[in-house]
Amino acid sequence: MITESPWSADEHDRALDRLAARENFPVAARLLPARHRAGLRAVYGFARLVDDIGDEAPKEQRAKLLGLVDDDLDRVFAGRTPNLPQLRRLARTVDVRRLPEEPFRDLIRANRQDQVVHRYETFADVTGYCALSAAPVGRIVLHLFGAHRPALERASDDVCTALQLIEHCQDAGEDYRNGRIYLPAEDLRRFGCAEEDLARPVTPTRLRGVLALEAGRAAGLLDRGAGPLMAELTGWARFAVAGYVAGGRAALAALERGRYDVLARPPRPRRAGLIAGWARTAGKRGSR
Repeated sequence: MITESPWSADEHDRALDRLAARENFPVAARLLPARHRAGLRAVYGFARLVDDIGDEAPKEQRAKLLGLVDDDLDRVFAGRTPNLPQLRRLARTVDVRRLPEEPFRDLIRANRQDQVVHRYETFADVTGYCALSAAPVGRIVLHLFGAHRPALERASDDVCTALQLIEHCQDAGEDYRNGRIYLPAEDLRRFGCAEEDLARPVTPTRLRGVLALEAGRAAGLLDRGAGPLMAELTGWARFAVAGYVAGGRAALAALERGRYDVLARPPRPRRAGLIAGWARTAGKRGSR
């Protein structure tokens, strides 16, 4: 049973910052006020714990460990003290911000699904997975900022799905080495790709076509969700969500700039471009 953390609180935060720096968006943005930063850290810490169990724990222990997190989540929402340090931190945020339970359960469900589903036939199948693995994070973020209206949640789902699709493109080689393919099988077949193409040192032209297709779909979802969010959100909520949107756009630009060669060296956003895009997005009024 995992009941103690090998890190102090400061070491845990620094580790989260290093992980966030490798993502497509600044989850624990340092420019946010401390009250918002603390909430985002708690949520991101929970998400990282669940993902790390689902990806890195010994395979034969993953189901049991995810069960322990589920049990601790029961304690959080029953008002009892959880065992895991990440859940103890989360409990404070859940209590203060009155966060809903279902999105956290969905993140665990996504990782349970990862243990048994390793291929997806259609794009609809992939977005169905994203509804568990990505959309819940956006919904939690809206609750953190008190902006959880249904129309904004739907827009947030689009943005978070887009961000997950972009990561599927960036990490296609790594995912394959871990035994998973998130690129739709029907699209791979349409472009004449074999699964073994994902093991090559340089991305074949046919596979780049699939990646460009998925990136284009992600761009459409990102734009569709960003409009309502930027039209409705204000204050720190707008500032934070603009970072997610800008991160996604910067990652798409990096993929295009790298000609979708994600196997030789996965393209990542340039920091300067991301910050400039964040400023543009935060300052621009969206459309409904």
